[in-house]
Amino acid sequence: MNIKKEWKYHIVLGAFLIVMELFQDLVLGGKKQLLENFVPEVFLFKATFFITAISIYFINFKIVCPRYIKKEKSIQFLIAVTFMLLLFAGIRYVLEEIILFHSIGIHNYYEPSRRLYFYVFDNSYYAIKPILYSTLVYLAIKLLETRDYNKAELDFLKSQISPHFLFNTLNAFYVELIDDKPETAKDIHKLSELLRYVTYDSQKDVVFLANEIKFLKEYIHFFQKRFEDDFSVDFQTTGEVKNQQIPALILVHFIENLFKHGVVNDKNNPASIKLQIDEQYITLTTKNKTLSSEKFMESGIGTQNIKRRLLTLFNTNYQLVYCDKTPYFSTYLKMPVWKKS
Repeated sequence: MNIKKEWKYHIVLGAFLIVMELFQDLVLGGKKQLLENFVPEVFLFKATFFITAISIYFINFKIVCPRYIKKEKSIQFLIAVTFMLLLFAGIRYVLEEIILFHSIGIHNYYEPSRRLYFYVFDNSYYAIKPILYSTLVYLAIKLLETRDYNKAELDFLKSQISPHFLFNTLNAFYVELIDDKPETAKDIHKLSELLRYVTYDSQKDVVFLANEIKFLKEYIHFFQKRFEDDFSVDFQTTGEVKNQQIPALILVHFIENLFKHGVVNDKNNPASIKLQIDEQYITLTTKNKTLSSEKFMESGIGTQNIKRRLLTLFNTNYQLVYCDKTPYFSTYLKMPVWKKS
């Protein structure tokens, strides 16, 4: 979300809460209690209170929520909340009972109530509010970001040729050619399946590994048709494919780069794609000789997107390594799989 737009939410919320507090004083104590807020001593104590609340608000919004709520770490979030309750009391005590006291000679809390256990307990009530508000604003902003992202995706798809129309057209070609040119018709059917998978199936959060492997094989098939007898790519899978699930269109990124930048028609330097499958992880390794005109490095929008997706999905529970040793380029990816129950 735009940073300026994000700040608007914080400012509107802060202004609303201040106005509501003043309005509460007006309703409960009348004009006299309302004006007391602007007596210098009272105003200073109010200011230190708001500074404390704002500090906790942004600590939670900028640090705690992204680190724990975004990654669904509930226990760590609760521990962080406990720490912020103590921090609220600590900041307020320093501002009011030390700094402000030395300036105006007045304590906000009476001496008995300044005892540690009571002071922390009493301030925990006030600390809950900025923690709660900042958490709700964080969740609301993330919800809006998701909505905006989905809307952008929908608008993009609407701007493209209708997939349904395209599939019907390919199917018409398939029917027309199935008798006279069965090989061509078969390739049209494979192309239709590829497009259908990218358009529909891959929009899910996760897909079955078996379907992703089938997609890779059909993707490689078209390059094999292009290079015919000169095609020199070794694609191997080891391990048992059961009901494992993985994020969609992660693996094809590495295969696509191999065909885009690599040499795939040199019998003396065959490109290799190896997919190893076990109970908890899959490992993809690729190696190819690079085109002399290409600088095959781990850069570009596609590569950065893959890195961000892997980090978001698996945190640090994955490995991604690029190795560029001219004239060869290799990649290594190891990531967890999910099991369909």
